[in-house]
Amino acid sequence: MRAPVLTAPSSTTNRPAPLQSPRNPGPSWGFGFLRALDRILPEWLYIPLRAVGTWFAMLGMHTQRRHSRAYLRAVLGREATAREVFRHFFVFQETLILKLRVAGGRPHRGVLADAAGDFQRTIQSNEPALLGTFHFAHSDLTGFLFGRQEQRRVALIRQRVRNSRDTDQLAERFAGWVSFIWVNADENPLFAIKEAIASGSSVALTCDRIEFSARGELFHFLGAWRLFPFTIYHLALIFQKPVLLSVGVPGDPGETVVHSSPAWRPDVTLSREENLAQGHRHFQAFLTVIEGLLRTNPYWWFNFIELNPEVPAKC
Repeated sequence: MRAPVLTAPSSTTNRPAPLQSPRNPGPSWGFGFLRALDRILPEWLYIPLRAVGTWFAMLGMHTQRRHSRAYLRAVLGREATAREVFRHFFVFQETLILKLRVAGGRPHRGVLADAAGDFQRTIQSNEPALLGTFHFAHSDLTGFLFGRQEQRRVALIRQRVRNSRDTDQLAERFAGWVSFIWVNADENPLFAIKEAIASGSSVALTCDRIEFSARGELFHFLGAWRLFPFTIYHLALIFQKPVLLSVGVPGDPGETVVHSSPAWRPDVTLSREENLAQGHRHFQAFLTVIEGLLRTNPYWWFNFIELNPEVPAKC
């Protein structure tokens, strides 16, 4: 069986970001400044201040603003207003504030949606799994929360970027249960994934951006056939591990509600092509769940980059 081709190498170490690593927008002192304000300002004053800051940040982020408008046009079915673009940026900014607060020690827990029984059974078992997630609402927190909450080791596949103090602080707080595989470091990612699974860790990777995956497939999403990474299912065939897709959304104060797919497992009685066809149906079903959640809140989709490439018709 041929291994999936990943376009960049990785490492499980927490080494400093190389000079060529990308960086998050904003000044290097931005995260520390937000945390300092959070400690000294009451929330009734800090919320409008965050809104003003979001307006200024949005006006300066021309590329991200253009991509936000394109996404909102797809999800809303019309051109977005300036207020709606602001709300998209503000919801993302509020999620960043939550991550900084959790990294700083604020209590926060993950709870499972009613249909997430397979997720519950998998995280309570001793079997490593491949956990697919998306840049969606609270999803960036779920690996950290369930790592410590359920005392399960999780290796997060991430792109190492500079000016990412939110991730750095979360890594420090949850270091006992969460590790990283950096896709832009200097080792083979497949070996790093194999090592993580052999150590008993589940492996979490995002399934919405195609930069580091040469295994793309077409799925119907937001009214069009779009290209999504499909590497997680090839990895499942290689390592014979289950796939669970999930996203986290705001719940009650101090909680993130996790919506999950049923577990998909490779079937040894089927051919590779038949297994991948079943995986395709599994992924498409969860994209439909995500679209349903976006009807509740269209601002939860955090791809401030070009929306997944659209293809005129399914091939």
